Amino acid sequence: MADWIILAAISMVSSGFALHWLLPRRQPRGDDYGLSAPGSLLDAVFLFDGARLISHSDIALSGYEAVDDWDDLRRLLQRDFPAFPETPEIIRQQGTVVVSAIDCTVEREVHCDWIDGIVRVQLRELTGPAAPARRDPNDPIRLAMDRAPYPVWLLDRKKKVHWCNAAYVSLARKASGQDTDLTQPFFPELGEEARSGKRHRVSIPVKDNNNKLWFDLTHVDREEGRLFYAVDVNAIVDAETAQRKFVQTMTKTFAQLSIGLAIFDRNRQLALFNPALIDLTALPPDFLSCRPNISSFFDRLRDQHMMPEPKNYRGWRRQMNDLLEAAEDGNYQETWSLPSGSVYSVSGRPHPDGAVAFLFEDITAEITLTRRFRSEMALMQSVLDKLVDAVAVFSDDGVLAFTNYAYGAQWGDAQDVGFEPATVLEVTRQWQEQCRATPVLGEIRDFVKMRNNRVEWSSEIRKRDGTLLLCTVSPIQNGATLVRFSGESAKIQSQDMLQDTA
Repeated sequence: MADWIILAAISMVSSGFALHWLLPRRQPRGDDYGLSAPGSLLDAVFLFDGARLISHSDIALSGYEAVDDWDDLRRLLQRDFPAFPETPEIIRQQGTVVVSAIDCTVEREVHCDWIDGIVRVQLRELTGPAAPARRDPNDPIRLAMDRAPYPVWLLDRKKKVHWCNAAYVSLARKASGQDTDLTQPFFPELGEEARSGKRHRVSIPVKDNNNKLWFDLTHVDREEGRLFYAVDVNAIVDAETAQRKFVQTMTKTFAQLSIGLAIFDRNRQLALFNPALIDLTALPPDFLSCRPNISSFFDRLRDQHMMPEPKNYRGWRRQMNDLLEAAEDGNYQETWSLPSGSVYSVSGRPHPDGAVAFLFEDITAEITLTRRFRSEMALMQSVLDKLVDAVAVFSDDGVLAFTNYAYGAQWGDAQDVGFEPATVLEVTRQWQEQCRATPVLGEIRDFVKMRNNRVEWSSEIRKRDGTLLLCTVSPIQNGATLVRFSGESAKIQSQDMLQDTA
C-alpha cells in the first residue's frame, strides 16, 4: 500500500513539472494585446486533451472565459484565423500546424503542437525581440502576393475566404468598413458554370456611397477551393460610360439631320444609322437593326433600286470594292441618279479605328433648281443672240456678265481679255483700241460703278474704220448695267447671223 502511495506522489510531482514546462511563465504586462476582443491574448497558451480544454495560461482568461473545448476556441478564432483546424486530430496527424491571420497585415499567428497526446495551442505575436523565427520577409513569393496592386483571395468549398492579400484587405475595408469580417466574401458569387481563367466583370457597392467599384474577376480552380484575381477596371468602365453617353448624344443629334448616315465598324458591319437613312433608302428598320455588313447593305440598296443600276454584276462588285477603298481614304464622292428621278449625293469618309461612314443626301431639289437655272440662262442667252444690237451686261461689281452674238461680231470675243472675268475697265480698254478718242467710254466706266441717280443715257461713238454707233447705257435690276450698241454695221452683222442660222 505504501508503494502505491509513493508511486502516486511521484506521478503528481511529474505531472506538475510537465504542466510547468508546457505552460509559459506569466510575465506582467500593462499593454493591451486584444486579438478579436478587448484583453490580451498574445503569448496565451491552451492545452487540450482531445477536444477538451484541460488547462490554459492566466492571460487567456481575458475575453476568453467561456472557452471550454476546442469548438469554443475555434469559434472565437475563426474570424481572424479561418484556417484554424476544425479538430485536434489534424494536429495529431501533422505534429505542428502554424495558422496565419487572414489579414496579412496582422503580425500574429496561432502555433499548434502535438506533445505526448496533449495539443498545445499558443497565440503569439510576430514582432519584437522575443518573436519566433518566421518566413523570410524578402521571400519573392510573399512579396509578390503582399504587394500586388490587385486583390487576390482563396475561397474555400464552404464559400468562405480562406486567405487574402493586402490589396484585398484594403479594398474590403474601403467597401464595407474597418470592422468587416474578412472571411465573408464581398465580391458577388460566380456560378459553378463560370469557366476557369475567363474574365467576368462584376461590381461591388461602397458603404455609405452610391458609387460602385468595377473589377474583372478571374479564378482558378484548386483542391482547396477557388483562387480569385481581381483587376480594377473603373477607368475602363468610366471611359465606356462616357463613350456610351457620347454615342447617345451623337445619336440624338444625328436623328435631327436630313442627311442619311451609315457608319460601319472595322469589321464592316453597320454600327450606327439615323432615321434619315431609312427615309432616303427605304430600307426596313429591322434589316438595319440586325447590323448587316457593307456588302449586304449595298446589295439591298441595289435590290430596292436605290442606287444606279450596274451594267453587269461583276463590274458592280468591283465598283463596290473600289468604293470601299476610296471611302477609307476619304476620296469617295459620287452623284447617284436613281431610276425614280431622285438624285443623291453619296460620300464616304474614314473614321477612327478603321470605321467608315457613308453620307446620303437628297439633292434632287438642288439639281432641279440648277437645271432650271441653266435652262433659263440658256433661254436668255438665246434671246440675246437674236437681238440686232450688240449687248453687254455688267454686274453690280463691274464684271462683264453677258454678251450676245452681235457683240462678238462687233467687238470680238470678251474671253480674249484674260482668264479672269473681264472688268468694265478691261472691256472699255478693248473698245478704246477700236474706237477714236472719246470721253464716252470713261463715262460708261463711271456709270457702271455708280450706285445712285442712275438714269438711261445715249451717245455716239465712232470706230476707227469710220462706223458710227449709238451707245445706250441703261440701269437694270440689282445694280447691273446694260450697254447696247446699235448702228448700220450692227444690223448688217445681225442679217449675216440670221443667214448663217437659216
